[in-house]
Amino acid sequence: MADWDFWAVALLAAVAVAALLIQALRRGRAEAATAEADLAVYKDQMAEIARDLARGTIGTDEAERLRAEIGRRVLDLDRQRGADSRSSEAPVAPVAVLVAATILGGTLAGYWYLGAPGYPDLPVERRLAAADERMANRPSQAEAVAVAARMPPPEADPEFLRLMDALRTAVAERPDELRGLELLARNEAALGNFPAGEAAQRRLIELKGMQATAEDHAALAEILIAAAGGYVSPEAEAELQQALALDPTEGLARYYAGLMFVQGGRYDRGFALWRDLLETGPADASWIEPLRAQIEEVAWRAGVRYSLPAQRGPSAGDMTAAAEMSPEERQAMIEGMVAQLSDRLASEGGNVEDWNRLIRSLAVLERLDQAQAVYDEAKVRFAGRPAELSFLRLAAVETGLNP
Repeated sequence: MADWDFWAVALLAAVAVAALLIQALRRGRAEAATAEADLAVYKDQMAEIARDLARGTIGTDEAERLRAEIGRRVLDLDRQRGADSRSSEAPVAPVAVLVAATILGGTLAGYWYLGAPGYPDLPVERRLAAADERMANRPSQAEAVAVAARMPPPEADPEFLRLMDALRTAVAERPDELRGLELLARNEAALGNFPAGEAAQRRLIELKGMQATAEDHAALAEILIAAAGGYVSPEAEAELQQALALDPTEGLARYYAGLMFVQGGRYDRGFALWRDLLETGPADASWIEPLRAQIEEVAWRAGVRYSLPAQRGPSAGDMTAAAEMSPEERQAMIEGMVAQLSDRLASEGGNVEDWNRLIRSLAVLERLDQAQAVYDEAKVRFAGRPAELSFLRLAAVETGLNP
């Protein structure tokens, strides 16, 4: 529908509603006038009864009966006048103007605040198509970096800066050493030196060739996203696609892929990625906290009712608080979290990462008998699933259990 069509229909609807209300006002005024006329008639009847009684044409009992009947009618009329007194006392013209102005002005103001003036009707299919088109034509990495807010570099310990200088020198002398490039890329990005971090990570991927992992490509995408102020550019998307092609379960790549869809207005696809990631991914991953902070709003925008599941494992805030605890307090906190995890797995079950975490936590607490029992139970639950069993067997071997 064209804009003028919309405004014409909206105006006609508002005028129709205002006309109905004004008509109700007029009807109330007319009813009030009728009531006044009826009251005058009743007064005349009362006077006529008094005259008839004085002339002797009616008896006292008859006069009282007639007065009671007219009095009842007057009371009924008075009650009716009381219900309509405000509308009858107010002048119709000013009230009508006020009603019309309130309806028309309120309707316009409400639509201006809640609606989207100037936009045509947009069915879901057209909105999704428009979002896809915007994503396809979104700014490049260079354009995003050029307008990204410049953040001050993080404060670093002088000793760390000295070690970074030594690392840069070592990589310059041995530019093909993979471990040095990996450390350089990670730490340059941590210092806010994104071009240097990107160059080191690209060199690392180039040297690895076909051996480059999903984590390598996801790490490069993260550097690009950080350099662009959190924006997922087409160049970062290419690295995310490469990471997910190598490993569809790579958590960091899945998180940023979901963020890309959210930024592009495809909340349906972003929520689908994030929901599965939140409910199946490791609870201690770096992206868990930002994902939990955003996913409910993303679900709402996608038209889905969604409530956050109970958090699995300690949050970043828990870890910070634990660092400030005494050894006794920290031990008590760990015991409590292990008990909660154990109870949840016993009542609700969980994925293999949850069972692995419980086994290792019990081993750290030197409760090896319980860890062995949990491991034996986990083997039964994941029977016939070689990948999960291998994961659990590694935990058993590394914690000294009987695999």
